[in-house]
Amino acid sequence: MQLLHLTEDENGVSHFGDAGIALAMGDFAPPAPPLLLSEAEVARALVYLTLPAGWDGAKHRSPRRQVAFCLSGRLRVEAGDGEVREIGPGGIWRMEDVAGSGHTTAVLGDEEVRLAIVQLE
Repeated sequence: MQLLHLTEDENGVSHFGDAGIALAMGDFAPPAPPLLLSEAEVARALVYLTLPAGWDGAKHRSPRRQVAFCLSGRLRVEAGDGEVREIGPGGIWRMEDVAGSGHTTAVLGDEEVRLAIVQLE
C-alpha cells in the first residue's frame, strides 16, 4: 500500500516522498480468515475535517504527526521545497513536518474536501 509522505530536513524545509506501508498476512478479526495488514501504530485522536470549496490555507506546519485519508474532493499541497502534489479520493497523506516552515494546502475545483485524520503519538 502506498502513501504520500511529507517530512522536513534539518533546515526545516518540508519535502515529499512516496512511501510504502509494509503488509503481512495476519489475524485481524478471528475467526475471520487472515488478511494483509500493517503493524499497529499508537494513535492519539481521530478528527474529521471539511475544507470548503475555494479554501486556501496560509503556509503552516502540521499541528502534530498525523495521517490524512481523503474521502472526497481534491487538494493541492506545496512542500517547503516548492514541490506540488495533488491528493484526491482514496489518497493517504502522512504529515511529519511539525517543526519547520511547513507547507501550503488549497482545495481544487468547486467541491469541498472531506478528510479523516488520525493524529499519532
